[in-house]
Amino acid sequence: MNKKEKKQKMDQGEKREQRKQYLFVIRELTSREIKRKYARSYLGIVWSVLNPLLSMTVLSLIFSQMFRRSIENYPIYYLTGNLVWIFFSGATNAAMTTLIDNKAMLIKVKLPLEIFVLARVYTAVVNLGYSMVAYVVMLIVFRITPSWTMLFYPVVVFFLVLFSLGISYVLATAYVFFGDIKHLYSVLLTLWLYCSAIFYPVDSLSGFVKEMVVENPIFNYINCVRKVVMWGEMPTETELLRMILWGVISYLIGSIVFKMKKNQVMQKI
Repeated sequence: MNKKEKKQKMDQGEKREQRKQYLFVIRELTSREIKRKYARSYLGIVWSVLNPLLSMTVLSLIFSQMFRRSIENYPIYYLTGNLVWIFFSGATNAAMTTLIDNKAMLIKVKLPLEIFVLARVYTAVVNLGYSMVAYVVMLIVFRITPSWTMLFYPVVVFFLVLFSLGISYVLATAYVFFGDIKHLYSVLLTLWLYCSAIFYPVDSLSGFVKEMVVENPIFNYINCVRKVVMWGEMPTETELLRMILWGVISYLIGSIVFKMKKNQVMQKI
């Protein structure tokens, strides 16, 4: 083995060790976030299961009568969409403040800034995993027939995570320079929520409003999940293309913005 090959092998070994260290840091940050979130709660992580169920119960009591003719299994219809929304809003909201929240650690320890954003998004993934326990139980209770299309659920979630990560990178960068983005994003999320057809059927809309909802990336992810879980159908080619493009393009734009502003972020912090 010549010197060049030895050097390449050493470099590869160092990169593997570095990746292990970064994964360890992400796990530790995730564990810290979960403990911090439920620090003063007796039920702790159980709230990740109870929260979507309580929301489902309340909204079902209010809207199930209104939409009973157009939506079969309304509680599952709502719960399916709400879990997607809780993940997206939770991940992006938490990631937005992560650089400022971890200011002391960023100054003292040399770690890639991306790790802190990844940790917040990964925390949302973990919470989604806990919520899935309640979701599976509800699918059984409401006698949703198991289908092979359910195997496609993780694929939809993967591109949803990419989409959320891209938005998170942009928000985390913006928040360092413009603190009011937190309040603006809160207003945007409220509008986004009502444009995602979480608790109403999109077929009840028409014209420009319906077109706006259909083009909404979050609605597309929600609709894909409903199809593969509730109705035993695969998303159409258009829906699949939108799902992939929104995820990949959002991630690429977010990553580019984050890398371009990385030095300015460190100077500002």
